[in-house]
Amino acid sequence: MDWSIENSYFDQGIELICGADEAGRGPLAGPVFAAAVILPKGIVIEGLNDSKKLTAKRRDELYDEIKKVAIDWAVAHAEVYEIEAINILNASMLAMNRAISMLKKKPELALIDGNIVRGFDIPAVPVVKGDGKSPSIAAASILAKVERDRWCVEMDKFYPGYNFSKNKGYGTKQHKEAILKNGPSPLHRKSFLKKTLGDAIEETDFWTGW
Repeated sequence: MDWSIENSYFDQGIELICGADEAGRGPLAGPVFAAAVILPKGIVIEGLNDSKKLTAKRRDELYDEIKKVAIDWAVAHAEVYEIEAINILNASMLAMNRAISMLKKKPELALIDGNIVRGFDIPAVPVVKGDGKSPSIAAASILAKVERDRWCVEMDKFYPGYNFSKNKGYGTKQHKEAILKNGPSPLHRKSFLKKTLGDAIEETDFWTGW
């Protein structure tokens, strides 16, 4: 994790660069969240890394630190109905573009985690495994992950039968069993359930008319 990617663009005269990443492409339920972060050039945040490689406690600590030191940051999401309408890849791009658009300071360039950029309002560059290489993207990955996890904990209060606070919407064995027992909630992604549970979900009484 160093500033070599950002520096290659700073050297070209670009001054404001944001990193963007999403959280929640794989779960069976909930929106996909995204964050955009502009960090001060060259800042060192101890322990900054891909959010998936950090403990929940460390993510929470870094979440607070990133918000404190960032030049600007924003978090946005794409709803379940949007995921269903345009697919998860496009919804992820939409969420990241929304986060970037919410920044008060408009960046000149966005570094996007992954190998695809699509539909961005400013110049955007894909960075494969960028959340483990670029501080800007890593910071965005942490904000997106923490915000989504906290949303899942909150939703567990409204839909307690699925244990969202623990599984965060991912397709654990217990989560799948809860869906087959209780039926889908309004938070579930129908296309994901059909792909993951197949005939089992279609045979339940809850699926008809959902």
